[in-house]
Amino acid sequence: MQRIEQHACFGGSQEVWAHRSTVLDCDMRVAVYLPPQAKTQRLPVLYWLSGLTCTEQNFITKAGAQRYAAEHGVILVAPDTSPRGDDVADAEGYDLGKGAGFYLNATQSPWSSHYHMYDYVVEELPALIEAHSPATGARGISGHSMGGHGALIVALKNPGRYRSVSAFSPIVAPARAPWGEKAFTAYLGEDREAWKGWDASELVGHASERLPLLIDQGEADEFLDGQLKPQLLRDACDRAGYPLRLRMRPGYNHSYYFIASFIGEHIAHHAAALRA
Repeated sequence: MQRIEQHACFGGSQEVWAHRSTVLDCDMRVAVYLPPQAKTQRLPVLYWLSGLTCTEQNFITKAGAQRYAAEHGVILVAPDTSPRGDDVADAEGYDLGKGAGFYLNATQSPWSSHYHMYDYVVEELPALIEAHSPATGARGISGHSMGGHGALIVALKNPGRYRSVSAFSPIVAPARAPWGEKAFTAYLGEDREAWKGWDASELVGHASERLPLLIDQGEADEFLDGQLKPQLLRDACDRAGYPLRLRMRPGYNHSYYFIASFIGEHIAHHAAALRA
C-alpha cells in the first residue's frame, strides 16, 4: 500500500492509497478517511461503493461524509468502481467496462481476466484495510446506484460479515433493468439463471440473515422507472418477510446533492450498528 494523497479534514485525514490487486490483476486506488479518533484507537469501517463512471474520488469530494464520520468515529473506505489499466478490457459507452464493474465476478471473456470486483470488495480490500489501518473487524457497507446494487448483494451474500447495509438509489433488480441486462450479458453470459445470484431482488428470498436494508430513493430521479425500480425489491421483501426501510424522497434526483442531503443519517445508522 502506497499513500498518494493526504489532506487534513475535520480533524482527521482524507487519504488515497494505491496498491497492486492480486484479485483484479491490476493497480488500484482506494480512498480512506481516518477520523480524529483513529489517532488513538481502532475503529469500525464503512465501505462505500460508487456508481457508474465514478472513481474513488467522487464520494470523498462530493458527499460531505467526512464530517459525520468524524462525529461518529467511523473509518470510510471508498474503492474504485472497476479494474483499471491498459491491459484491462473496456467497451464504448459509460455502462460497461472501466468505471462499470457492477461488483460481480465476471465469467466471460475478455472480462473474466480482471473483472472480479466482488472478490475484491468482500475479501481482498478488507484484508488490506484491516492490516494497514487502525480498523476493527466491524464492517458496514453502503453505496449509490450501481454501488447501491453492489452494497445490497455483498451484504445479502455474506451473512455475518457486515453489521449494517444501506443504499442510495440502488439498481435493485439489475436482471430486469437495461443497465444490468447489458452488463450481466457481457460479464456473465446469456444464462439468466446465472444472473439471479447477483440480483438483490432475487437474493432476499433466500437470505439466511435478516440484516435490515435502509434505502433512500429520490422521487425526481431520472432513472427511477427505467433502471432502478425500487418497487421490485419492496415486493420481493414483502414476499420474503425481509426487513426493508425504503424512504422515497420528494424532489430529489440521482445526483450527489441527494446523497449529501442524507449521508449524515446513513452514517449515523451504520455507526449505531457498528458499535452495538
